[in-house]
Amino acid sequence: MKMMGEQVIGFPPLSIDVQHPNVGGGLKCFDDDGRLKRTGTMWTASAHIITAVIGSGVLSLAWAIGQLGWVAGPVAMLIFAFVIYYTSALLSDCYRSGDPVTGKRNYTYMDAVHANLGGMKVKICGYIQYLNLFGVAIGYTIAASISMMAIKRSNCFHASGGKDPCHMSSNPYMIIFGVSEIIFSQIPDFDQISWLSIVAAVMSFTYSSIGLALGITQTIANGGIKGSLTGISIGSVTETQKIWRSLQAFGDIAFAYSYSIILIEIQDTVKSPPSEAKTMKKATLVSVIVTTAFYMLCGCMGYAAFGDEAPGNLLTGFGFYNPYWLLDIANAAIVIHLVGAYQVYCQPLFAFIEKWANKAYPNSDFIGKEYKVMKGKLSINLFRLSWRSAFVVVTTVISMLLPFFNDVVGLLGALGFWPLTVYFPVEMYIVQKKVPKWSTKWVCLQMLSLACLVISVAAAVGSVAGVVSDLKVYRPFKADY
Repeated sequence: MKMMGEQVIGFPPLSIDVQHPNVGGGLKCFDDDGRLKRTGTMWTASAHIITAVIGSGVLSLAWAIGQLGWVAGPVAMLIFAFVIYYTSALLSDCYRSGDPVTGKRNYTYMDAVHANLGGMKVKICGYIQYLNLFGVAIGYTIAASISMMAIKRSNCFHASGGKDPCHMSSNPYMIIFGVSEIIFSQIPDFDQISWLSIVAAVMSFTYSSIGLALGITQTIANGGIKGSLTGISIGSVTETQKIWRSLQAFGDIAFAYSYSIILIEIQDTVKSPPSEAKTMKKATLVSVIVTTAFYMLCGCMGYAAFGDEAPGNLLTGFGFYNPYWLLDIANAAIVIHLVGAYQVYCQPLFAFIEKWANKAYPNSDFIGKEYKVMKGKLSINLFRLSWRSAFVVVTTVISMLLPFFNDVVGLLGALGFWPLTVYFPVEMYIVQKKVPKWSTKWVCLQMLSLACLVISVAAAVGSVAGVVSDLKVYRPFKADY
């Protein structure tokens, strides 16, 4: 897994004569590492982040606040927002090794870990990161199929006047989502999906806004705000269930905020000057403020509307709300958003595998050769076509086999929060900035890391309890609703 100084996948090794007349603009076309000039801005980086962060997880926050209550719920969300912003700022300083302007670039999260920590920590980071990304792909497939089914059921219900129960399987919808991801996964590189991220970000605002508006409407219809200061009460659930649900709520919030695993990859799309770190910190601040505002509004209004009965998915709590087409729009927006979010999360994994293959078989036409089609407008690589398609097929089949796997993804999120969002960024920053051991700053950073470790372990325990509950009614390839 030694990747420092290696070529990013999708770009063959560049050998450029800057004086050659065919190199338009000479050095002006290339960055300091010899690659085509990056064009990303704070706004495109923010779009990538918002696409990654405001996922379908926003719809579960009403349930999370319902477990914790009006006091602990919002406070937990604000704490997670601060931690994510702070550790992301630390991580953005690790994009370049040494000098923040002219230092050697780290193209991926793994590159940054290798440059600053090295050794076994690189392998541990890789296993956690790519397992997490794999789980997210499965979770997004399931979430998208649920939203597609919700549209179909809503239309079926209204067409039959409520006489048809409209039972159906999620499998065909998972297949439809998988086919679309096979197509979009052929986009060669992370830098070329800015447009997809922007579309997905707009969709995330769309369905979050609809959920928020319906929550406000429901609260007004109820004639008041539901919920309590301490969350769901003992009696509605047992004491044990209250504990497990509260812990799982922390996992839901942590997973909803996490995007550190792709921060370096997003930062590698940003142009300079100013330094990439400055741009990324601004993008992170904008994104965290925007997402936290949406999270607080959607989560709090959802809890205000439903109280202790807040559903795991806010949009499902409205049943077959009229006008039902509004919920159809919201669910369609979720599907479109997840198509883009799937790519944002999976591109780093795609790049890692293709980088490894190029290194292992540098002379293979199957792996390295690009074929121009459609009069040169489209480039096809056989290895990219076959392996990425196989990846999507595998995640789709697993989603069909384990339709409750979104709970397992919650577990992966809980397990990945501490190492990927806190531990590695903190440790890399300490090395990068040469923070003296036992200094005040060093101690504070270690205390932050320890506190987040405790939260991650607690959230993982709560998620395991949810998975165990799912296993009791487990039926392979049976996803009828």
